[in-house]
Amino acid sequence: VVVLLQGRHAGRKAVISKVFDDGSKARPYGHALVAGVDRHFKKVTKSMSVKKVTKKLRMKCFVKYVNYNHIMPTRYTIPSEMQPATLVTEQQMSSADGRSEARRYVQKLFQEKCKD
Repeated sequence: VVVLLQGRHAGRKAVISKVFDDGSKARPYGHALVAGVDRHFKKVTKSMSVKKVTKKLRMKCFVKYVNYNHIMPTRYTIPSEMQPATLVTEQQMSSADGRSEARRYVQKLFQEKCKD
């Protein structure tokens, strides 16, 4: 788990899906592909209806490439059964439809984890 330091998602937590230590042709610097939570779920109480609980448990997620200089590692890790390498792939990031599909998959996965 890392914290993003710069840009629109500054201060948000994310999970590193894939690392590129030597960079790539498009990004000639060390960077990582991350999936994170933009807006986390809200507090839920017993007296709330099922409809209200489902609305409050919604999250907004993001997937993006981030320069190593703009992330700070934390001491926390995610459970191994989530398999961070499979959250997002490079092929999905190449097109807009793939990015939105990846974001929806990550959002569904994170919401399932927070319900527990």
